Amino acid sequence: MSQYFDMGDVTLWNPSNGASRLFRRQVAVFEAELGLGSGIGPMEMDECQIDPVAFAAFVDALLVLHRRTSHAIVLALSEGFTATVVVLAERAGIRVDWERLGGAPDGPREDVQVSDAGMAAPPSGRSWSTGLREQAARLERRMPRQ
Repeated sequence: MSQYFDMGDVTLWNPSNGASRLFRRQVAVFEAELGLGSGIGPMEMDECQIDPVAFAAFVDALLVLHRRTSHAIVLALSEGFTATVVVLAERAGIRVDWERLGGAPDGPREDVQVSDAGMAAPPSGRSWSTGLREQAARLERRMPRQ
């Protein structure tokens, strides 16, 4: 069994029921954290529609939140979900502004680790977005559309 995440007539992702269930539960967590709807509609008869405008705003807010944290645990808990959302956004034709996100974070840091040992700075010669982009590229190859 599988479920469909569609934008109009285009299937963006066709995961197993278990992967879909976990993803949708994480969507609810991040909607609450951001105080913003994701645009991902309810699953009805194994299909859900994604609103492109609301989803684009959610993707941007999620990436800004992800960019503002340097807390190793927060990053570990959120990076897989964020990479999955990036894949869906790219499949939907939503442009991710990696340049803007790769620079200094807009606004203050959030969820900053207290000790320097826990800071999640990118290794020398790599930008903030490199790891996330690499993870999204790996997922792109493994996320079935149909």
